[in-house]
Amino acid sequence: MRPFNSIDAIIIVNTNPISAELTRGGIVESFHRAACSIVHCEDGVVSNFGDVARPIFPRSAIKALQALPMIECGAGKAFNLSPAQIALTCASHLGEPVHVEGVLSILKKADIDEKHLDCGWHWPSDKKSASQLAVNGAKPRSVHNNCSGKHAGMLLTAKYLNEPLENYTDRSHRVQQRIEAVISEFCDCELVSAPCGSDGCSVPTWATPLENLALGFSNLARPPKKLARWQESSEIIIKAVKKQPYMIAGNNSFCTKIMQSIPRLFAKNGAEGVFCGSVPHAGIGIAVKCDDGGERAAQVIFANALASLSIWSREEKESLIAFSRDDIKNRNGIITGEIRAC
Repeated sequence: MRPFNSIDAIIIVNTNPISAELTRGGIVESFHRAACSIVHCEDGVVSNFGDVARPIFPRSAIKALQALPMIECGAGKAFNLSPAQIALTCASHLGEPVHVEGVLSILKKADIDEKHLDCGWHWPSDKKSASQLAVNGAKPRSVHNNCSGKHAGMLLTAKYLNEPLENYTDRSHRVQQRIEAVISEFCDCELVSAPCGSDGCSVPTWATPLENLALGFSNLARPPKKLARWQESSEIIIKAVKKQPYMIAGNNSFCTKIMQSIPRLFAKNGAEGVFCGSVPHAGIGIAVKCDDGGERAAQVIFANALASLSIWSREEKESLIAFSRDDIKNRNGIITGEIRAC
């Protein structure tokens, strides 16, 4: 495994190219710098641009890797999780009723009380769902948190393995230790000495070089011989998300829309401009990091980078090209410009 160099996290020289720009009135109003790595599971690097060696926090982009131990240990099978429920354990959902009910159904299968969710609460990200909650005079709960599905999966694992449900978000808990081991193994990056922060939902998040993240997602797409024991679990997760893309995010979200449009693609965003994905039929993994944390920029850069590969049908390529730009509208719905990949 590649050792972590703590100096990388201290000295940052911005060599990343301008990769997306926002227009207004026919000129570029603002722009975003980014790095991107595309890796094949056997052949190595396919394409890199920008500083792909600098460690970044992948945040929610790696929820599929975090869900792997739940499937591998047998908890998913033991509690008879459906594809929709498995997809929810990898989701950053918008808190729509279908998502909230899905998380509650996961907990119910393992007889786990909602109070054990340690992700914190926030209003549903879906405006309609948030408004309805307020109209009903209800308050948001932990199940409305966009990470509640992931946390339900972690609790399920602890319950199945007879481990404490308390403090499951601590790095010292066996649930998190297994996840750390999976990320290290898939990304070929030793995390023991890597900077470790607390994610927005309180679980550990480890700084990982972008190229290693792309490698991790290529291994998720098609585990090589050294990861053969993870093949079935990887396939279960990928198939579940591809079958239920609405559960991974929800109404009008980029992840859901791009997977609905291109079913052979697995895509997952993370906070602060991180976007990762897997292309199982090609054994490809991709990781994008937008320097300024801009999610809308990371999305178009992600789509544009994938569109450059000769692994798609004509229809798929056209869809990716369409996703590499998006109209910018004002409050009256008038198009004022666009966000586009460079």
